[in-house]
Amino acid sequence: MIIDCHGHYTTTPSQVGEYREKQKRAVAADPDFIGEKGQINISDDEIRESIKKNQLRLQQERGTDLTIFSPRASWMGHHVGNEHTSRFWTEHQNDLIRRVCDLFPNNFAPVAQLPQSPGVDPAKSVPEIVRTVEQMGFLGINLNPDPSGGHWNGSSLADRSFYPIYEKMVEYDIPAMVHVSAACNDCFHTTGSHYLGADTTGFQQLMMSDVFKDFPELKIIIPHGGGAVPYHWGRFRGLALDRGFDLEERVLNNIYFDTCVYHQRGIDLLIDIIPSKNILFASEMIGAVRGIDPETGHYFDDTKRYIDNNVALSAEQKRDIFEHNIRRVFSRLKVPS
Repeated sequence: MIIDCHGHYTTTPSQVGEYREKQKRAVAADPDFIGEKGQINISDDEIRESIKKNQLRLQQERGTDLTIFSPRASWMGHHVGNEHTSRFWTEHQNDLIRRVCDLFPNNFAPVAQLPQSPGVDPAKSVPEIVRTVEQMGFLGINLNPDPSGGHWNGSSLADRSFYPIYEKMVEYDIPAMVHVSAACNDCFHTTGSHYLGADTTGFQQLMMSDVFKDFPELKIIIPHGGGAVPYHWGRFRGLALDRGFDLEERVLNNIYFDTCVYHQRGIDLLIDIIPSKNILFASEMIGAVRGIDPETGHYFDDTKRYIDNNVALSAEQKRDIFEHNIRRVFSRLKVPS
């Protein structure tokens, strides 16, 4: 089975964006605006149409079977509004993901957005973890290391304020994908620098911390191929040795890297540096890069091709990357092989 561990609902019906724009206008007029959750009226047929013409079509064309699916990352917008509007927005987003997975149970499995906000205790996101896992059958969460949207003025992932989230993750045996949202700082392009920089930063924060000592069963996914991490593995090994510990021993029981890398040589480097047991197949489609590579004639984000074409991997290692590693990390996934 070919499982894509990193997909986002980027093709939501227009009513979703309209709801968010109303929220934005309300908090622009009153930063303390609370409001209420309200409703987003979307029919099942509208959801089916948004998926069949997009993610489902590409699944079928590219030979993948199942996508682990979460809300649109750039729309999480944790820097927008306040903890109340973020909670309502997050609940709607997760409710929509559940509806997609109910309508296409053989093709999509749910991962949750969290209602993080700048300056708000991360522990306040725990109730949404409980709701989505216990009541809605979600498999994991996306965890934003920078709810400020590019200003990085909050706590590190190493900070004990995140420990209630880690405790709940271990209790439920669910992973977190470290994933920022849109950048509101003009110094950063959201998908070209903010995402990749956050991947690298999240890895560095965790490797230098006691998080994995305190939570030896914690499972963290660094997306987009790990940002700069594989390319600079020697730098991180050296930093670890300077601190008196071995990098591989510190991180490779807990951290996994996905394959959202959009050229063959990039994937080949990832596979050469990172053990195959720590690599999870992913494409992020329909996501950051949607076009066709003129050098190959194939879509940049058709990442299955890069795994298939890698000559260093055995057939067994490819099966691990495509399926077995993902089932191990997302242990709550129950879709038959």
